[in-house]
Amino acid sequence: MSDTPQLTDRNALTAHRARAAKDPALFLHEEAMADIEDRLSLVNKTFSNPAIISPFPQMWQARFPDARFIQDDDILDLVEDKHDLVIHSLALHWANDPVGQLIQCRRALQADGLLLVVTLGGQTLHELRAALGQAEVDVTGGLSPRVAPMGEIRDLGALLQRAGLALPVADSAMLTTTYETPLHLMRDLRAMGETNALSGRLRTAMRRDLLMRTVETYIDTYGRDDGRIPATFELITLTGWAPDASQPKPLRPGSASQRLADALKTVETPLKD
Repeated sequence: MSDTPQLTDRNALTAHRARAAKDPALFLHEEAMADIEDRLSLVNKTFSNPAIISPFPQMWQARFPDARFIQDDDILDLVEDKHDLVIHSLALHWANDPVGQLIQCRRALQADGLLLVVTLGGQTLHELRAALGQAEVDVTGGLSPRVAPMGEIRDLGALLQRAGLALPVADSAMLTTTYETPLHLMRDLRAMGETNALSGRLRTAMRRDLLMRTVETYIDTYGRDDGRIPATFELITLTGWAPDASQPKPLRPGSASQRLADALKTVETPLKD
């Protein structure tokens, strides 16, 4: 993993999370937990040895008292073939090697064990990204890394297959919140531990003129009739299973014994060349 490009400054991220823990705003983590619980309720299987990877494990302890809680370090403190359930919650977007994280999770699963991942997707904070980018071009004539890049659902779904997981599924949910001003949004991001921890970030505080231009651009572009501004968060959920012989497998192409048109009781219309 030493050759992996270091997208995230882990020391800065740890400091941001420690600061946020003193007075946290964790509604996104609550949404992720509710989503995970809903999905587990639909699985016809009992899990007795879960592991949960989360930057805020205290949120999960009451609902999963028997779980092993693990920090989202580059090298996860997981034991191979140990768990029947691994949950990776709202941390993958900061991973320097996302597929490596999923591979480690898959190796920690017992046969037919379940991996559930909730991560922030590419539409997250698109309003803030656009406002920051436009303001920085206007004020400084250039751009700098300020918001972590986040994967699109198709790319994240493909990572499950690269990690060797079976029956992969990826789906997305949009959560739109509103704030009095962009400054209130930024205050919430600070309380989430989600402020800029990119390795390539500028190491100086944002200039006041740039901050005020960002606020102005955000309000002018996205402001609502009621005077508030929206902020979008995309929660992508990834589901995959450790391979096992008992799992359903796709049939070999061309092995069907019945025409689909017959099953649907309809007339098949050949396509023109």
